[in-house]
Amino acid sequence: MMIQHPKLKLNDGHEMPSFGYGVWQIDNSQTAEAVATAIGIGYRLIDTATLYGNEQGVGEAVRNSGLKRQELFVATKLWNDSHGFNGALKAFEASLKRLKLDRIDLFMIHWPVPGLDRYVETWRAMTRLRDEGRATSIGVCNFNAARLQRLADQTGVVPAINQIELHPRFQQAALRAYHAQHGIATQAWAPLGKGQILDDKTLRGIAAKHGRTPAQIVLRWHRENGIIAIPKSADPSRMRENFQTLDFELDAEDLSRIAALDTLNGRVGPDPENFPG
Repeated sequence: MMIQHPKLKLNDGHEMPSFGYGVWQIDNSQTAEAVATAIGIGYRLIDTATLYGNEQGVGEAVRNSGLKRQELFVATKLWNDSHGFNGALKAFEASLKRLKLDRIDLFMIHWPVPGLDRYVETWRAMTRLRDEGRATSIGVCNFNAARLQRLADQTGVVPAINQIELHPRFQQAALRAYHAQHGIATQAWAPLGKGQILDDKTLRGIAAKHGRTPAQIVLRWHRENGIIAIPKSADPSRMRENFQTLDFELDAEDLSRIAALDTLNGRVGPDPENFPG
């Protein structure tokens, strides 16, 4: 029997896998094969985006997987040029057409784009898509607490999920606390810090202690903190390695040592408040 990562219940009552596969920077021509491999390993959450240019490949793999549609959870994101009510509706239709699926399990705003200041309009469109049942769940990416609160205050709808940069060197404790207070699931992009943290001596020491790789230690850390991680790799052996984090646990000392790795300047991606510039 294939081992599966457990599911997480969202604040809208729906469930999603607590671990997934990201396809950022995988060419569309290679995406169907990569996603098919991931599904074969046991991944059930596939995370793509309009920007990635590979929604077609994701949809192809899902349709050809041999699994029932409800067994796979597909997430995609609206890009920055589609903010606004009508723009968001059109972006959804375009993503659905590229995926060739009956619905999108999770539709997200990719970036808030503060300078444009249209994300509330965008969110209103997304709540309509959710109410119509076309997007099962809706969420955001890269929103700070103030922007999340504004969505709730002006629309009455709290996002089911906020996908943010999060890894041991950039742990975002205050934002995660806000999420917990408001029932928002935390999802990590760059959960391995784009690979930049895997040579850290602390992580390597903990990995040696458990007979694991540093990547497995970091992904287990996400799991033990209730964070949904979506590591990306096109290498089947690395994909299997990333998936295998259910059969060991970190102890209190491990968690304390990893907590100490957090830094204010640990970000490896863009600052959402200044993106796009």
